[in-house]
Amino acid sequence: MAKKVAFVLSGCGVKDGSEIHEAVAALIALDRAGYEVIFTAPDVEQTATVDHCTAETEKTSRNALKEAARIARGNITPLSDIKPEDYDAVVFPGGFGAALTLCSFASDGPDCSVNPEVKTLINDALQSGKPIAAMCIAPVILARTIPGVKLTIGNHPETAEAINAMGAFHVNCSVKESVVDLERKIVTTPAYMLASGPAEVFEGAKSMVEELGRLF
Repeated sequence: MAKKVAFVLSGCGVKDGSEIHEAVAALIALDRAGYEVIFTAPDVEQTATVDHCTAETEKTSRNALKEAARIARGNITPLSDIKPEDYDAVVFPGGFGAALTLCSFASDGPDCSVNPEVKTLINDALQSGKPIAAMCIAPVILARTIPGVKLTIGNHPETAEAINAMGAFHVNCSVKESVVDLERKIVTTPAYMLASGPAEVFEGAKSMVEELGRLF
């Protein structure tokens, strides 16, 4: 039977939700590798809503689950309904929603908090020995949740410093590669923290999924 991946989204769009190129790149890599994807997102209001034409914050409120359903083609499960027996691994694509809604890194830096449902998912996966992968800025969620974890967001010095301040260990990484914490079964890749376009994002996603498969 195909292994199942809980694919955690935070909305739809780089500036306030999940980064669409990263999500699609990861989905293609997972599909090619034979995984079954379970789309999920917290059923909460996004921390921010951004007009992607102007990059200006809007007053309109949007629901992260409903927005993420756009990427999932409607087939999405609220994160509160996801149980450990439902998945074999967890994947977080990036996008600012990861740092706005899934955690508060965008506003609070190293002092950020993590959405309780996201934190439960991560802790359940860790306790069950199930691997976790994250792209772009999403590794900051793992840095806040998993003491001593080794991970990457590429080579951005301020973000790397913040990750280390949370008790994690940042490793510089090229855009087409990934960093693996074998002990904790964590894989991370820089994606658009470094990528110049979707082809490079896909190469990193492919590396991430290959390394994920080695952790089972």
